[in-house]
Amino acid sequence: MSQQHPIGEFTTAALDSLRSLVDVNTIIGDPITAANGVVILPISKVSFGYASGGSDLPAKTTELFGGATGGGVTIQPLAFLVITKDGVELLQLQSAENTGDRIVNAVPGLVDKVLGLLKKDKDKNKENGANEAPLE
Repeated sequence: MSQQHPIGEFTTAALDSLRSLVDVNTIIGDPITAANGVVILPISKVSFGYASGGSDLPAKTTELFGGATGGGVTIQPLAFLVITKDGVELLQLQSAENTGDRIVNAVPGLVDKVLGLLKKDKDKNKENGANEAPLE
């Protein structure tokens, strides 16, 4: 049975610590339910970095090892997803800074407009169909 190298022990310990900080509930937070039935889901961006390194130095009696690991986590709140009986709304905390962000931000509004037009068209067809006499 081979003994684990010290850098492996450092790496395992550091990654286990990072893993305990970041899970799915960090990105999509636990739902918050208000008294009126509104559900709010916090949404965050999680970034993390990790580095490790080491060196074995030869010696007459034993190998000398020097090593280090490090990591960091950044959690940035981005938005809240608000779910009501009337629908779902995304409330962003930041404004769109580039074209891709602007396109993604426009999609919910575009979907609402298309659905509104389809509903108006459907209602209009019902009105026209109810007022017209059937063809014989």
